[in-house]
Amino acid sequence: MKKLSFLMTLVLILLPIAHVVAQTQTNIEKAKKNVARLGVGSKAKATITRNDGTKVKGYVYSAGDEDFVIRDRNTDAPATVRYADVKNVDDNRDHRNAKLAVLFVGIGAAITLAAVFGAIAANER
Repeated sequence: MKKLSFLMTLVLILLPIAHVVAQTQTNIEKAKKNVARLGVGSKAKATITRNDGTKVKGYVYSAGDEDFVIRDRNTDAPATVRYADVKNVDDNRDHRNAKLAVLFVGIGAAITLAAVFGAIAANER
């Protein structure tokens, strides 16, 4: 009976620890995948949120197995970040096509409204 009680206590203690270790491994793999998706070079812009809440903005300069280097866009100062310290990777690439689409839709809507109001004004005279 004592062995069973000891075994159950051990399982109850080790189960949360195993869960935390497994969760950490999936976060590391997720961070590696996100950084690999960005690529490296000046167009691989990102904002990295660390587990302690600090943020690092710049572009991914190089990526290794355990860490990667992100350089600040303005000062070009390097910062080495371990994958285990990464909470979130935000892609900061300029969405130029989306911005252009919104611009053209706005211009088209303005022209359409001007034509409708112009036609209404012409019919009232």
